This record gives sequence, structure tokens and C-alpha cells, in this order.
Amino acid sequence: MNIKNLFVFIFVALTFFQSCSTDEEIIPSPQPFPTNNIIVTNNITEDTEWCNEIYVLNGKIVVEEGATLTICPGTIIKGSGGTGVNASSLLIARGAKIMAEGNANAPIIFTSIADEISLEDVDNGNFASPNLSPDFNGLWGGLIVLGNAPISASNAEGDVSEVQIEGIPTSDINGLYGGNDIEDNSGVLSYISIRHGGTNIGEGNEINGLTLGGVGSGTVINNIEVVGNQDDGIEWFGGSVDVTNVVVWNAGDDAIDTDQSWSGTLNNFVVITPSGSCFELDGPEGSFDAGKHTITNGTVISITDYRVIGGSLIDVDEETNVHLSNIHFIGPFSVNNSYLTITDDEINNTTFNNVTFDISEENLPLLMEQGGEVPSGIFSNNQIQTNISGFEWTWTYIKGNLDF
Repeated sequence: MNIKNLFVFIFVALTFFQSCSTDEEIIPSPQPFPTNNIIVTNNITEDTEWCNEIYVLNGKIVVEEGATLTICPGTIIKGSGGTGVNASSLLIARGAKIMAEGNANAPIIFTSIADEISLEDVDNGNFASPNLSPDFNGLWGGLIVLGNAPISASNAEGDVSEVQIEGIPTSDINGLYGGNDIEDNSGVLSYISIRHGGTNIGEGNEINGLTLGGVGSGTVINNIEVVGNQDDGIEWFGGSVDVTNVVVWNAGDDAIDTDQSWSGTLNNFVVITPSGSCFELDGPEGSFDAGKHTITNGTVISITDYRVIGGSLIDVDEETNVHLSNIHFIGPFSVNNSYLTITDDEINNTTFNNVTFDISEENLPLLMEQGGEVPSGIFSNNQIQTNISGFEWTWTYIKGNLDF
């Protein structure tokens, strides 16, 4: 081996071990815009179609009220680097629609411009990033969908029916969400993989992989993967939309986050090693309460070869109005680090049915915060709850992280 190759080998080895064994990540250098990609710089104000190309978001791109953005299967959307006003994101405003309908053979991939994945890769069924670790995050913003469905929010004057989504300046009215149309329709998201996002997009806020603010039940969302996002995997702010078939892997904060009295259902999902909590579940912020949201048929993996959960297994507050059902947590668990932040005064509105943990019955109480009593509906057991037969298209599956 000559000297040049030796140095290359050492650099690659150090990069690998550092990214796998510590929380410090090797962030790729800023990438120039490839000349063969379509650079998007302006808001979308009329019906637009993105097909059979790689589209680069050069900043915050808004699909404005009255417009529909259609994205064809196999399309790749890459976010440019930058933070604050220079951060890239795709925001679907109230009254606008996104029709992003991929399929298992041709998912739609949202990722960073530093990701070298190509249209040819997707055409050939190679859906994994060829050059980025699944732990890399904060390389661009994320996907934000806002709607007119009810939310529970308040300010100093009392209840409010609409608020500004976090991270979007109040001067931009496209950031408002909330209303009174429970059946509001923001379009379709299907077979979508969102990767390496979560940069700070303004006012000290990192963005979630997928943000759903006041999104109504007329919206269709299924088969969603979020990988390596700096903030939460998916966060709901009120609304009534149901979401089915979800994988959240390596979130930099919480995997699943709910706020402002979301009233929908998350059904059939996998959560893998978030740095924050697996579930950060909050209730109404105003007097309005839309009723329970439901999280059901899920599996949580607490540890992989190089990463463990960094926060709570389930975190609820006394306002949380949620039903957790048929969810299995795979150990081993760190009793000092992974626990249920549940005490007797915090579960007045939270209910459990067949929530199981891969731990002995005598050790199950150790997972309760401050040694609290195990709530009804939580058991020691080993019952996998997720049907992963439809997840073969995900990067998570390709990497072997769904072999449970």
C-alpha cells in the first residue's frame, strides 16, 4: 500500500469509527449544485409537477394556498445546506396540496444535497444512501404540511384557533395553521423517505423530519420513513389526520411527538434508537380538547450495534389524552437512562392496552420513573406487534434493522 492510499484508508477508518462510536458526527462539506439538477428558488403559486428529475430546494420553498405540487414516484428532492433564513425546507401552506405518491418500487426521497443518491440508484432498487451514514443529521430542513383542522392552542388572551408553526417567522403568513375543518385535505404523502434533515430554520428551532400542523382527516399519509433527523422524527400539532406504516430511525430528539390535541391515529410503526424520547406526548394547550389520539401496533428497538435510546421510553404529562395499544419495546434497557416518565398523577387521561416490554416481570417496575407503580395495561412480555411485510422498500429494512 503506497503512502497516499494509506492516508485514505486511515481517514475512512477514523470517520467510520467516530460516527459509529460517539455522538460527534463527521458532517459532509457543503456541496455545489450539480448542473444536471433542477434548482428550485421560488415559491410555488400554481399547479406544478416534479417528475423524473432531482430537484434541489435552494432555501425555504412554499407551496402557497390554492396551488398543488404533484411529485411522481422515484423523484428525489435534495435540500441545500444552510441555517436560519438560508435553511432549505418544503412547506405546504394551508389551502395548498401536495400529491406525493411514490410506491414500494419507486419511493420519493427527500434528502440532503450532500447525499449522492441518484435517479439511477432508485431505478435499480438501491434506496440506501451511497455515501452518508444514517446518523448524519441537520444537513437541510424538512417537510412541513399545514392545514385548517382544529388545534388546541392559547396565548395570553386565551384560546386561539390558529398559530404560527415553529421556526417560520411570524411575518410569513404561510406559516399559519389551524382552523375548523376537521376533514381538511392537504393531499397525499405515500412511500416517502425523509433523511438527514432538521437544521435550524429560524428562531432557534430545528425542524422535524415531517411536521404536521392542523392537518385534517381528508389528508392521506402512509408508508413514511424518517432517518437521521436532528429534531423529532414526526410531530403532530393538533389536527385529525391518520398516519399508517411509519419507520423513525435515529431521530436526534424524539421519535414521535404529539401536541395541541391531535385526534388522529398512528397505526403500524417502528421506532429505532432516538436520541430523545421514543414518545413525547402532550395534550391540549388551550381549553379545547379534540379527544384521544391513538398510537397502536408498534415496535420500539432500544439499542442497535452502536446506538441506544437517549431519553424516555414514554413521556406523558397530566394533560396528555392518548391511548397506547399493542406496542412492544425490545430491550435491553438502561434503567438509568430509559424509563417511563409516568406517575400516578400523570395518567388521568392516558390509557394502555397490551403495552409490553422485553424484560422480566420482577424488573418491570424498575422502568417506572422514581419506582412508580406499573399502570394497568402494561406487561412484561415478548410480543412483536408491527407488521413489517410492507417495509422492504425502506433504508431501515435494507440495513437489516427490522430483523426482529
